[in-house]
Amino acid sequence: MWKKLLCACAHSTTLPWCALARRTLASSTPSSSAVNSLVLRSLKEHYLEVSKMSPPPKVSPPSPFTIVKGALDNHGPVLSRTYGDEGEEISISVMRLANIIPEGGDEDDDGGINQLFLHVDISKPGREKNLHFLCGLYPDAMGIHSVSLRPPVNSWFQRIPSKYQGPTFEDLDEKLKDAFYSYIEERGVNESLFPFLQAWLYVKDHRNLLHWFKAAGTFIKENKAVCSSREEILDPAEHHTECERVHPI
Repeated sequence: MWKKLLCACAHSTTLPWCALARRTLASSTPSSSAVNSLVLRSLKEHYLEVSKMSPPPKVSPPSPFTIVKGALDNHGPVLSRTYGDEGEEISISVMRLANIIPEGGDEDDDGGINQLFLHVDISKPGREKNLHFLCGLYPDAMGIHSVSLRPPVNSWFQRIPSKYQGPTFEDLDEKLKDAFYSYIEERGVNESLFPFLQAWLYVKDHRNLLHWFKAAGTFIKENKAVCSSREEILDPAEHHTECERVHPI
């Protein structure tokens, strides 16, 4: 149940526009306050339902990776570690593969997340650019999509390349591709990361969903309070029009 509800909410963002079209209202449109109350009640019911769900079993990241402080509250790296005598810093960011390729899907029959999308940044002290791997991660395998040199980035939105990033990974010689796989696996980036990152995404989705229900309810409740306070000073005949202006439907 936990997986299915969270995955259903995630997939709602990738539905075609025709599926998100506004339903036609009945001939007798309800008042603004009635609509607000209906939405608030529904938000509360869903919030309570989600808040009662038991999280997945706790999973620790494979050593020596550690969880980046504050990772649940931002869109940056989730895991980090140091490697080698040169003091390399390795950071890993993750998201659902379906968020990148909506038509590809990322779930099995029971609603589980089975395909992840990784950004792996490897930096060295004093270097202006990082070695950046774009990877697909699965329960039993990992695939490299691209290898590039990029300046350090602080969020997903800064990852759009502006200069030549290197050849397409699939066009590389097989020996070179195998060497890159050995390079990244030697640094601990492989399918052993999957159980933790999968569980982490479930927790983050659950947290984001609760925050969304709460934020949406707070927004509507604040508008409702504004409308109620104006009702005391507005002429009854003008109240309906004014309230609709405060929170349009």
